[in-house]
Amino acid sequence: MSDPTLQTPAARPTTREALLRRRRSWFFGLSGEQAAKLLFQGNATISIIVLALITFTIFSDAVGFIPQNRENLETYRRAGLELVDMLRGQVQSHSALSRYLSSARQEELARLTGPGGIALPEANARLEAFDAYADRYANSIGDHETILGEMTDMVSSLKERHAVAADLRAARQNLIDGMRTAPAERAATLKAEADAMEIETIDFAAEIKPLLAMRPAVAEANVRLVQSLKELSGAVPAAEAPALRRKLERFKDLNVRYIAEISDTEKRIMAWDQTKPVGILESLSAFAFGRKWVTASFWQDWYGIIPLFAGSLLIALLALVIAIPLGVAAAIYVNQVATAGEQKFIKPTIEFIAAIPSVVLGFFGIAVLGQTLRQVSQSPWLDWVPGFPMLERLNSATAACLLALMAVPTIFSLAEDAINNVPRSFKEASLALGATRLQTIIRIVIPAALSGIMAAILLGFGRVIGETMVVLLCAGNRIEIPDFSAGFGAVFQPVHTMTGIIAQEMGEVVRHSIHYRALFMVGVVLFLISMLINWLAQKIVRRYRISIG
Repeated sequence: MSDPTLQTPAARPTTREALLRRRRSWFFGLSGEQAAKLLFQGNATISIIVLALITFTIFSDAVGFIPQNRENLETYRRAGLELVDMLRGQVQSHSALSRYLSSARQEELARLTGPGGIALPEANARLEAFDAYADRYANSIGDHETILGEMTDMVSSLKERHAVAADLRAARQNLIDGMRTAPAERAATLKAEADAMEIETIDFAAEIKPLLAMRPAVAEANVRLVQSLKELSGAVPAAEAPALRRKLERFKDLNVRYIAEISDTEKRIMAWDQTKPVGILESLSAFAFGRKWVTASFWQDWYGIIPLFAGSLLIALLALVIAIPLGVAAAIYVNQVATAGEQKFIKPTIEFIAAIPSVVLGFFGIAVLGQTLRQVSQSPWLDWVPGFPMLERLNSATAACLLALMAVPTIFSLAEDAINNVPRSFKEASLALGATRLQTIIRIVIPAALSGIMAAILLGFGRVIGETMVVLLCAGNRIEIPDFSAGFGAVFQPVHTMTGIIAQEMGEVVRHSIHYRALFMVGVVLFLISMLINWLAQKIVRRYRISIG
């Protein structure tokens, strides 16, 4: 038996053997592969948890909007504001026709006093008959304005009393909630304060009876109005100028339509039911298809997303119209035509634009771009452009130009990668068959990379529709649907966007109020749009990979 102390010591492993040797339990009982796998799984899990947290937060706060808006609309109906708004719409339509006459009168006055025309007093004298007719038309709605004023005072007072009662109920509930955790002496004080509150209980059905009693007066006023309008329709003053004559003929048609609307409005007023319930779908549709976003109004708050959605979509599409040619053309040039020196200069320069803070671009839009565009639009030789001269320097076009600048790096980088992934054999085969470089680019390279380019455009769209600071500073922030009847001139009108309204109003709203939750609903819409864009981009990229493979 040999002596263990005399055994030969084991040879030391080489470096390669040491690296390849599987070492177990070197980190809390885990091997290197297991630790690395755990690290990657952990990062992926954290990403999923963050996404789930964001999704849960915006949806949990947004879902409370629907019942709150339902209550808001129920108050609007039960207090009679809905009925008064029907009559208000009829009066406003009449006012619009009066403004139409005023506009026609201004144009005719400008024609008469224009170059080579007559003096202003003489021009006014010629328009005396027109002015008398316009005054008669404007005064024909006098009875309705009186009734509308009485109705407005009645229902606004009722709604104010309801709001005060609701505030007092909330205050008393807060006192009761505070009693649960307060010491005995303090709880007794809170209970005494809560008991001392006198909260009015409003009986809407009884309060609204005087309003309903005014409906016959509305019907009688309508009879007088229709008779007056028919007489006025046959007494339209004669016009010498063809333009004014055409306007007055159109006015006759509009007047006939308005008379028909009076009958429809009267039917709706007579059939109005205060007790008709407001459903969940009606509450949701008031948001999804609502054309008004009105907050902190003494009359009625409205949370309709259509003006914000239209503004966001208009600016995003206009920005893409500018950014797509710039981004894609630059990608094609850098990848296919530019020399190595040009590539080293152009590519980093375009990509550097993405590093400019959006607030800096917003300042540039306010101080330079908006003012410059407005000055250029006032040039007489550009009068033929719709929307020129621009009335506002901050509008959709100004914001879109800056957003296009921000989208170009995204479109450029992704499009350039897509072109770069086109197999070299495609290009070589085309050149070998005798095609020129331009023919190869247009007929081989671009079609092969088209799916990737489309994905780049979609991601650029997602970039511009989610931008906040530039649109908040440069879009004009007017919450109205653009007047698309102006044609191309609509792009020079101020708008507001979904991202802009969230950034502007979120800091001022009361937490968990209906206004607060409405902004979260807007965030949900943006979230869904972003998901849709990314899903489309993934679908296109998947198709691109298959076509190249």
